Amino acid sequence: MQCQTIPLDLSVQNAYWESDGARKVQFEAIAEETWDQWFQTWLQQLESELPPAIGYELSIRLSDDREIQQLNAQYRHQDKPTDVLSFAALEVEYPQIESISGEIPLYLGDIIISVDTAARQAEQQEHSVTVELAWLAAHGLLHLLGWDHPDEESLTRMLGQQETLLAAVGLAL
Repeated sequence: MQCQTIPLDLSVQNAYWESDGARKVQFEAIAEETWDQWFQTWLQQLESELPPAIGYELSIRLSDDREIQQLNAQYRHQDKPTDVLSFAALEVEYPQIESISGEIPLYLGDIIISVDTAARQAEQQEHSVTVELAWLAAHGLLHLLGWDHPDEESLTRMLGQQETLLAAVGLAL
């Protein structure tokens, strides 16, 4: 039985390659088709948690520590680099979703990942930068869908879901 494709418009912005940091971290760039396949698979896995819509849109931006630190300071008041930031376009209650669900794709939000931080974490965890970027992208997607981890129990649940999503695309920690 084949899963039905969920319409997805994914924008991948690879700003990292234009940054100064691109000379520091050596890894093979992930093709836009791969990102699209990963997110398509993950949305299928999370279909029961998606608000009803004719399709979905989201963007992912690969950045460096400098840019993500600026965003982290501006939006989270933490003047330091971080691994991933998610900017959800939806409220938890999905306001007015009924009025637009059949007309236009639903914009879920933006995910920004620091490749610099991802590379350091990949080395610490002894896996590839590609696996770390997928891990952080899955984490960001869950935040776009309303997941959060304010306590140890919810963090454990979220990390377990990330492992499930990575396994669904053939990656493992």
